[in-house]
Amino acid sequence: MRIGFSSTHFTDANDNPTGGHSYGTGFAIAWQHGPLGRGDDRSSPNGAFVEDIIDAARERLTFFQDSKFACDANHLAICALTEALEHLDNRTRDRESRQVEGTHVV
Repeated sequence: MRIGFSSTHFTDANDNPTGGHSYGTGFAIAWQHGPLGRGDDRSSPNGAFVEDIIDAARERLTFFQDSKFACDANHLAICALTEALEHLDNRTRDRESRQVEGTHVV
């Protein structure tokens, strides 16, 4: 049973994603607001990245999988989250190779 959550997502004047919040029972996420920039203009993160939240969920399922609650469903969910992270890492590598990572350039 899912308890649910609510989210608000923000965009800038150019309709670029710039942050937001997601809340549910037991969690509150403030999403990264704006790009980090590149080189000397790179700033520190000010919010969560999707990859970190996925990794936290994967870590929690691994904790269950290493206990008496191990099951095929946990294993499959861990594999799916790992695959999601691989896709997002590939996206980051592609953006970095094009030197647009940390910007709103598509």
